[in-house]
Amino acid sequence: MPIIINLDVMLAKRKMKSNELAEIIGLTTANLSILKTGKAKAIKLNTLESICRALDCQPGDILEYRE
Repeated sequence: MPIIINLDVMLAKRKMKSNELAEIIGLTTANLSILKTGKAKAIKLNTLESICRALDCQPGDILEYRE
């Protein structure tokens, strides 16, 4: 898939664990794992907004397009 999810990179930069982020944004750790591994088919904009707020980043820091 040409859309790459760099959530693990941002988590490492912010020294935050996946389960911490999941709790902050109100997502299950299983669903966050699906997103983190790139297996998600879609992401709601309000979820992306919550992730960006929690990690103090921009959507472009998490999502990347590669051909």
